[in-house]
Amino acid sequence: MSIPEHGSRSSIDRIQDILSPILWTLGLELVDVVCVGQGSRSVVRVLIDKPGGVTVSDCERAHLAVGPALDVADPFPHTYTLEVSSPGLDRPFKRLQDYQRAVGKRVSVKLKQPRDGQWRIIGELVEADEDLVVLSIASKAATTDTVKLDRHSIAEARLVIEM
Repeated sequence: MSIPEHGSRSSIDRIQDILSPILWTLGLELVDVVCVGQGSRSVVRVLIDKPGGVTVSDCERAHLAVGPALDVADPFPHTYTLEVSSPGLDRPFKRLQDYQRAVGKRVSVKLKQPRDGQWRIIGELVEADEDLVVLSIASKAATTDTVKLDRHSIAEARLVIEM
């Protein structure tokens, strides 16, 4: 059996159901599970986070905790490599929690349809809920505009990493 790119949804859902409570007890949040490759070259990537960011030690503790749980659950009929890591600072937002964690920070939002001729809006994330994302945009006239976006109109959103 091969794992389709990003894995089958049911396998990933099953793995998430197994790992979420284990990671929660470690003070970590399961961000995503990605399965790639086929046969013995399969890789199961477990992406974790926590307030303040993830350390190498957090990844090591998580790996030691989730490895045996996956061995017992045996989600695939072949060997695979388990990787545990941070999803990175500039990862796309997938859940409401991702948006809420970024409130007060500068974000880049790519829209599904252009708004006033723009496909991308960059601004400070002021508010986010299930339906609405509110950005504060600095205009050229040294004023601030507020932009309200339906979350369903957003193709991708992520933090703007400023060096």
